[in-house]
Amino acid sequence: MSEDQQLFKAGQAILNKNDFGGYTVPTQGLYPFQWNWDSAITALGWMKFNEPRAWQELNVLMSGQWDDGMVPHILFHKDSDTYFPGPDVWGADKKVKSTSISQPPVLSSVVKILCEQAKDTQLRDQTVMAMLPGLIRSHLWWYRDRDPENTGLVVSYHPWESGMDNSPAWDEALERVPKVTWEYQRRDLNHIDASERPHKEQYDRYLYLVDLFKHKQFQSPDIYRDCPYKVNDVSLISILHRATLDLIDLCEQFNVTGQGVDQLKARATLTVHNMHQLWSEKTHFFHSKDLISNTLCRVKTNAGFLPLLAGLANKAQAQHLAKEAQTWMAASKYAIASTDPREPQYEPQRYWRGPVWLHINWMIALGFERSGYRDVAEQIHNKTDMLFREFKFFEYFNADTGAGCGGNDFSWTAAIAMHWLLKP
Repeated sequence: MSEDQQLFKAGQAILNKNDFGGYTVPTQGLYPFQWNWDSAITALGWMKFNEPRAWQELNVLMSGQWDDGMVPHILFHKDSDTYFPGPDVWGADKKVKSTSISQPPVLSSVVKILCEQAKDTQLRDQTVMAMLPGLIRSHLWWYRDRDPENTGLVVSYHPWESGMDNSPAWDEALERVPKVTWEYQRRDLNHIDASERPHKEQYDRYLYLVDLFKHKQFQSPDIYRDCPYKVNDVSLISILHRATLDLIDLCEQFNVTGQGVDQLKARATLTVHNMHQLWSEKTHFFHSKDLISNTLCRVKTNAGFLPLLAGLANKAQAQHLAKEAQTWMAASKYAIASTDPREPQYEPQRYWRGPVWLHINWMIALGFERSGYRDVAEQIHNKTDMLFREFKFFEYFNADTGAGCGGNDFSWTAAIAMHWLLKP
């Protein structure tokens, strides 16, 4: 058996191990529930060896969709005492217990990929036709509830919603958020060393926002008015735009028309028109924007490469980003670090402040490939492949040493390796 085949079998074993009966937990203990973008990406791995199970993963995720269209960032299908904050803290009493925020909506892009790879076309067609109305409502929720000013640049109300929880891009915006005054017990530090996780003072602010959403009874207009954290997250905007284009393609493929599809097209046009607001001519890079201070979040993070994935960078911007990527990759032994290694906030092992994440590398490489920079895409592929083969299936990886960090036997790491890096 070749090395690729052995690693592929190991990836299969991880997904089977983390299968909780129709949905996949990211890893046991640390993350015992169903996470939104984790499940979408994990479906790419399931598709490689169990096609019905890949579609089931997405169906179970969509089963927790709120009536307003939001797909929550966590679904609490079963009780567990190994994670905090749980459903009692969030207070969202829905048909499936959940959080009250979402996550980067990569789901429609994954559905398009699964459609292209499907061998069982009858199962594909039945599943996608049933799923499309919910996907449309999900995207319209983003554009309606998270873009009340009709700019095409959606707003994040919580760092967890970005998926890049403790990114240094959020530091200044998060400082404005008060700390909770009640006592709580984190559970993540029972599983992972504190040097690899966010600091307590950040958690204090994360939980204040959770309380705020509950106090506002999850009403988007009230949250938009009063939330002390409001950010145009460049990664979320880019992933949403790519997914919207992919969703429009799916609607055309399955002959789905109507006002909802027309609205998606209109909002995507707005995003293209206003994306320049997140580009800095000083740094030649894309940044998120703090809407309360009306300033760009100046720290360079890997999110700034994701507009390439969405086709939101013009030729000159793409050229700058290609040069930046090569310089960035040379600044740490393993790449691409989630924070520019030349930034003072860089920490190579602390969650989103420096470590390498395979699924983000995949998205960035796709962006460079689609922008015509195949050499940069191949460089990212090779560096990711080297990291994965040496250190296997950890949640993320120290950008200086390559050492695995966070959870081990991690579902989306295995799935991306199976989808992108391995040739079984």
